[in-house]
Amino acid sequence: MALDEPKEEDAKHEADGFTFIIDEEFLKKIEPVQVDFTYFGFRVSSNVDFSTGASCGSSCGTSCGTDGCC
Repeated sequence: MALDEPKEEDAKHEADGFTFIIDEEFLKKIEPVQVDFTYFGFRVSSNVDFSTGASCGSSCGTSCGTDGCC
């Protein structure tokens, strides 16, 4: 997750005062997507297994697991 400005090819979703943008083609590949706010930051869940062990530079300081903690 990162701060960004919407682009023409982005889908825009608003929930609880937050606006989320995501590339529509990428969304089609990984949907459904769930974004939760936790004590440590945002947690992104999807039907895609992100558990490659690579660091995602998340605010929670861990690598992306199947929960996609980012």
